[in-house]
Amino acid sequence: MNMNSTGQTAADPGGTDVIVEAEWRGFEPSRRAEALIEALPYIERFRGAVIVIKFGGNAMVDPDLSRTFAEDVVLLRSVGMKPVVVHGGGPQIGELLGRLGKESEFRDGLRVTDAETLDVARMVLVGKVGRDIVGAINVHGAYAVGLSGEDGGMIRAKERHPDLGFVGDIVEVNPNIVERLLAEEMIPVVSTIGSDSAGQAYNINADTVAGALAGALRAEKAVYLTDVPGLLADLENAASIIAQSTVPELRALIADGTIAGGMIPKVDACIHAVESGAIAAHMLDGRVPHVLLLELFTDAGIGTKITRGTDQ
Repeated sequence: MNMNSTGQTAADPGGTDVIVEAEWRGFEPSRRAEALIEALPYIERFRGAVIVIKFGGNAMVDPDLSRTFAEDVVLLRSVGMKPVVVHGGGPQIGELLGRLGKESEFRDGLRVTDAETLDVARMVLVGKVGRDIVGAINVHGAYAVGLSGEDGGMIRAKERHPDLGFVGDIVEVNPNIVERLLAEEMIPVVSTIGSDSAGQAYNINADTVAGALAGALRAEKAVYLTDVPGLLADLENAASIIAQSTVPELRALIADGTIAGGMIPKVDACIHAVESGAIAAHMLDGRVPHVLLLELFTDAGIGTKITRGTDQ
């Protein structure tokens, strides 16, 4: 096929150009049809299923990735699934603290959260990041509703350690308010602030909240969008991705040091999700456009799928 610099077919005196151009134009619809046919069994299988998605990393701060993420979430809802979005906002919290002249302090990867930092975290997570996600989804229709873990007593928390300030651990998840929204075909967008019985707020790790909420909802899937292709046997080698694993296998990999460092909290969150009641957990590369659709609706999938295992 003769093509010019714009990708269009050049003139062909012999008349074959018309045929080739028709074939060229017909190629993409054909591929799209194949994709739809491949997706159909998964759409039927997961109709009515709850899918909890932890949104973070580059996918959150890149405008194009945020847009495609919103499109994917709306598509899941449109084909009968029940997506729930859980988000963090660590970089955004750090940025605002810096603008306010307050230096962030971390211990064991957790931000020390005094009363002022907690106020900033609540403002950023609930008032900025959560609203941005809701807005991006609602471009496609009035579907999304922003929530804090404080709303309706959804997330009961307790202090993790006095040295960390208002950093919380989850005591209990009450999913009633989320279930009501799902029943109305809405898309809950959850900010990860919880509270104790006295009303004191705590900032909670978003991976942990996603896993606990997926378990409480008996979700079909808990999906974690990360900045790596999935679970890697070798952090320095992106090709070492482990496509499928089970909880016993993961625990063995942690014990022998194969899984280490920053990968451990992500793996722990996946383990907690499936042990709490989710059918499967997935670690996906949030830097890939439409990664949710590639994982959920294709035979090959993308990323890592984690299940409980037969001996659990």
